[in-house]
Amino acid sequence: MPSHSFGRRAALMSGALTLLGGPAAWAQGTGPRRSAAEATREVNAGTVGVISGGVDGTYIRIATDLAAVLDEGEYLRVLPVIGKGSMQNISDLLYLRGIDIAIVQSDVLAAVMRDRLFPGVSQLVQYVAKLYDEEVHILARPDIMRVEDLAGQPVNVDLPGSGTAMTASLIFGSLDLEVKAVHAPQDVALERLRRGEIAALVYVTGKPARLFSGVRAEEGLHLLSLPLAPPLLQTYLPAPIDHADYPNLVAEGSPVQTVAVGAVLAVYAWKPGTERHGKLVRFLQRFNQKFPMLLQPPRHPKWREVNLTAQVPGWTRFSP
Repeated sequence: MPSHSFGRRAALMSGALTLLGGPAAWAQGTGPRRSAAEATREVNAGTVGVISGGVDGTYIRIATDLAAVLDEGEYLRVLPVIGKGSMQNISDLLYLRGIDIAIVQSDVLAAVMRDRLFPGVSQLVQYVAKLYDEEVHILARPDIMRVEDLAGQPVNVDLPGSGTAMTASLIFGSLDLEVKAVHAPQDVALERLRRGEIAALVYVTGKPARLFSGVRAEEGLHLLSLPLAPPLLQTYLPAPIDHADYPNLVAEGSPVQTVAVGAVLAVYAWKPGTERHGKLVRFLQRFNQKFPMLLQPPRHPKWREVNLTAQVPGWTRFSP
């Protein structure tokens, strides 16, 4: 047998023996032999699933930070899950097995309530903390100079049901601007934008967005400013994007003015006394205890914007 195959089998056997009480206990016949049901129950007892965002977004990096800092063996294990946007994340939090926590945009709850998508959502979905603000990025091809130039043009707004699609619809509606909405994954949309097949892409994410890290200055792509119209400011906050955020997209000394929407750490409001409620309480205890560690490198710089006492209008805070 090849040495690497033997090593792999030995590692698998070691893991199995550890699960069953350790190699010494197994050899002596004194260790507890757990049934498959018992092993499954114990492995899942401290596990919470966090539905986040796409691989290039900020949500998944925030979720992996939570896993790296908060994990504590069987007491608590955080499982980051790649999501498909705020609308879908709310649905997954309500109905997908194993999901207890979701990272969503703060305007999503009002949107699903307005459209009556999920009965009782305001009581079932609550928040733990307002995390940070996410900037609305509108990356345009060279000939598009103002957001008004997008009228009648194809603009990618991410997948249907995503937070970006929802926010783009609200923003363009507030500006009375009709665009031809295109629904493609953001990495695909960026390549289409480079080829000139679309006029722009909208991306709601915390700056700096990893998606734009490979864009070169000579490509001519640039970020558009948004006019701070009163209807827009009823829902969103002004937010500048500076040269330091994107040296290849923003000229030095000429910040791009856009708006931001808050990101929220949401939970399913399990009833007190249930197992899943208990897991959320353990998560919250560790979150509060270990929060200072989330503010230190190599964790995402957006953690330094989090105020744990901040209120989220229209939302109910999870009571524990």
